[in-house]
Amino acid sequence: MAEGKTRESLWVVLLTFLKVGAFTFGGGYAMLPIFQREVVGKRHWVDEQTFSDFLIITQSMPGQIALNTAIQIGIRIRGNLGGLVAAFGVTAPSVVILLLIAAYFYPLLENNVYVQAIFYGLRPAVVALITATALKMGKEILSGLNGIILCAILLLIIIMTGLHPILALLAGGLTGLFFCRGGGCN
Repeated sequence: MAEGKTRESLWVVLLTFLKVGAFTFGGGYAMLPIFQREVVGKRHWVDEQTFSDFLIITQSMPGQIALNTAIQIGIRIRGNLGGLVAAFGVTAPSVVILLLIAAYFYPLLENNVYVQAIFYGLRPAVVALITATALKMGKEILSGLNGIILCAILLLIIIMTGLHPILALLAGGLTGLFFCRGGGCN
């Protein structure tokens, strides 16, 4: 939490993450723009750099990026209990919606042309959200020509070889360690 702010109530934490969980389609990466808007822009619970750092950390952790990010932010603003409340808030809407769909609506809507058309339209919207977040984060995270070059090289390697994400993270970290010791890559 930013210095000088009072502790946020657990109720506000819960409602914020319920909103993120309830109004986001497409999984963790599609949630990132909503997360960013709520916790950085609207609530100012973390700054852009801290948010980016959390995403880097949660990328290397097992599990869902949205859940891991919610836990990190919840812990940051209200400790372990805040992490639990944020985790519950971000996952509860999906669980409820999936149970309702599985139990009642899926058999009725499985072959509905309108439902299929809606999901067809949602897919490109999710890709656009993920791309917009990646571009915004890239502008904020990548500093200097060396960072841009390393990003481009790793992107090409990932696209061309299907390099596993963990190996890409290791390659980036080792490259930074090798070339940027002592702050030489700013």
